[in-house]
Amino acid sequence: MKIKGLRWWIIGLIFLATIINYIDRSALSIMWGNENVDGSISKTLGLTKADYGLILNIFMVSYALGQLFSGKLFDKIGTRIGYVVSIGVWSLSTLAHSLVGGFYSLSFFRTTLGLSEAGNWPGAVKSNAEWFPIKERAVAQGLFNAGASIGSVIAAPLIATFFVAFGWKVTFIVIGSLGLLWIIPWMIINKTGVKKHPWITEEEKKYICDGQSKADQIATEDTKGLSLKQILSHRESWAIIMGRFFLEPIWWLFVGWMPIYLFDQYGFDVKEVGMFAWVPYVGAAIGSIVGGYISGKIITKTNSIDKGRKITILIGGIIMFIGLLATVLLASTPERFVAIVFIVLFGFQFAIGNVQTIPSDLFSGKSVGSLAGLGGMVGVFSVIIMNFLVPLIAKVSYTPIFIAIAVFVPLGVGAIYFFARKIESVE
Repeated sequence: MKIKGLRWWIIGLIFLATIINYIDRSALSIMWGNENVDGSISKTLGLTKADYGLILNIFMVSYALGQLFSGKLFDKIGTRIGYVVSIGVWSLSTLAHSLVGGFYSLSFFRTTLGLSEAGNWPGAVKSNAEWFPIKERAVAQGLFNAGASIGSVIAAPLIATFFVAFGWKVTFIVIGSLGLLWIIPWMIINKTGVKKHPWITEEEKKYICDGQSKADQIATEDTKGLSLKQILSHRESWAIIMGRFFLEPIWWLFVGWMPIYLFDQYGFDVKEVGMFAWVPYVGAAIGSIVGGYISGKIITKTNSIDKGRKITILIGGIIMFIGLLATVLLASTPERFVAIVFIVLFGFQFAIGNVQTIPSDLFSGKSVGSLAGLGGMVGVFSVIIMNFLVPLIAKVSYTPIFIAIAVFVPLGVGAIYFFARKIESVE
């Protein structure tokens, strides 16, 4: 049996895994509520906003370490089994949230969730490097990132509906089961790599292999990856590390704190958050796909990976910067705030898919996951710093927070231009 476009089936499954990933991680913030929201997690367990900030950072620390660990894990055992381990553990962790009785048990399962959910990102970057030619990788990464946005779109109304009907414990059981079911089609379809897969057509195999770098073409399953020290000896690697350090907090501010902001600033309840919080992620989903498409078009037209990546990242950065300033100057109503965040997250995803693709532009084989994971870890540590500061600053105003991450945009884009003077294979 042969399947045309097998690579799109693979990225389609990763897209679906990413949707599940974001539904699982978003559930806590959506159902957290406050002392005025009956049946919410915070009221049921007697937890405060300070507890939420600490739990969020416990998740982020675990997520950061998970990025580095899982990058190495995927390079060692491959994407097929790597994904089974990652999604299996995070789904069981989500299920276990239904059993928590207080701060410590909740913190424990947020730790295991963070460690395992992190694998989705270096795993996707590595899989895209294996299954797609260079000119299509940003499109594939954009589709993968759209899964994060669609997951956030689905999460708010879905979780709010289940919460109102059944409460937060049953909700965690339902969403935790989704990832375990996902493993079945993944194991059936993703049998092995491109060169040995029995279902891939000869035309698609040739198209993928001919469109990869020379280093990718000669790499085998026995090819050893570079050590982190060797990876960091290349100046271009620091473009990923510093770029993600400055850009990641923009996305995570809204993922982690937008429901809390709506609770605090506009007096929303869980149902109202479900009605509003999904809208900006539609913009993010569109930005993911459009950013990948534009980058691919520029690469095809100019025959330059460097121009395709950098121009797209710059455009996304400009959109983000303008949108973040607008949150300070124009967001006087919840409707305006949500519309502005729509623009910010469109710009973020327009750019970040190309940033996340750069490791596969620079390296091949068993080094891609390692650099992607390292960059993700550094980016998350930046988010951790932000999460410590947000509860303190928000007691007075959220405005300084929006201004700070607006300043991060030119720093992140500038770091990519400065360190990666030309984005191309360093091997």
